[in-house]
Amino acid sequence: MDEKMEHRRLGRSGLKVSVLSFGSWVTFGPQLEGGGAAECMQAAYDGGITFFDNAEAYAGGESERIMGQAIRELGWPRHSYTVSTKLFWGIDPGPNTRNTLNRKYLLHAIERSLERFGLEFVDLLYCHRPDPETPIEETVWAMSDIVDRGAALYWGTSEWSADEIRAACAVADRHHLRKPVVEQPQYHLLERTRVEHEYLRLYEDEGIGLTTWSPLASGLLTGKYLDGVPEGSRGALPGYEWLQRMLVDEGANAKVRRLKIVSDELGCTLAQLAIAWCAANPRVSSVITGASRVSQVHENLKAAEVIPLLSPDVLIRIDEAIVG
Repeated sequence: MDEKMEHRRLGRSGLKVSVLSFGSWVTFGPQLEGGGAAECMQAAYDGGITFFDNAEAYAGGESERIMGQAIRELGWPRHSYTVSTKLFWGIDPGPNTRNTLNRKYLLHAIERSLERFGLEFVDLLYCHRPDPETPIEETVWAMSDIVDRGAALYWGTSEWSADEIRAACAVADRHHLRKPVVEQPQYHLLERTRVEHEYLRLYEDEGIGLTTWSPLASGLLTGKYLDGVPEGSRGALPGYEWLQRMLVDEGANAKVRRLKIVSDELGCTLAQLAIAWCAANPRVSSVITGASRVSQVHENLKAAEVIPLLSPDVLIRIDEAIVG
């Protein structure tokens, strides 16, 4: 393992996570099975990545199974990596198993996730989306109980509003329960408002850390869609037609062309620039990257070398490229 990879505290918690992490959304299942997943994970691990992100809903539970199988095959010591999963969407039909954060669902779902992983606990457990039909108090009690039982060590939220996170923290404070320590929002050069404005007070007031997803805007910021949707890309996958409109948007791709001038001058790829830009925000604890090939893992890892190159002047030039 490369010990030069920077590790940052997850908000105000004591847990440290690698500034770049490896996620399994999309790739584990449709694009990657067992062997390929293990190869990519080992490449990430060898490069210093210690945080691996997953979710119950990814590939209907298969993503957790594939990741757990890979960890066993690779023989990593349990203390050497951090693994997360997320609950909300559900994978079984029924009134208490879909799009909910009620107590019944959460306590059953974490048990089944651990079975698929083949683990005794996950380090981080997220509420994958807010649930307007379940009182936040019920959800906070359930998540706190899961941590107390040792099925998860910390808990957090994903794509919750600042008001919802603040409400959860208030419930935890009032009842002396485990508080959420992390939020997992989408964050990239074209999606900045929530992280840079809406959550601003949460960082100091509640000590919330961030593990951000989609640093490449589903591949748009790699530049590979400048001339349309290539075969074998995420935009060409069945079920991802909704992505195609964004990926071929002329205005967005004009911004990508301007960003390429900056990345060329820095001697890095567009993808490395986009990932490094996310990590340059000190509020971000970890940037979740994805890959379907070992070569992509190696390319993403080089983004860590770009972070120190993002001086205030370079960041201004990046902003100007985005504004146009």
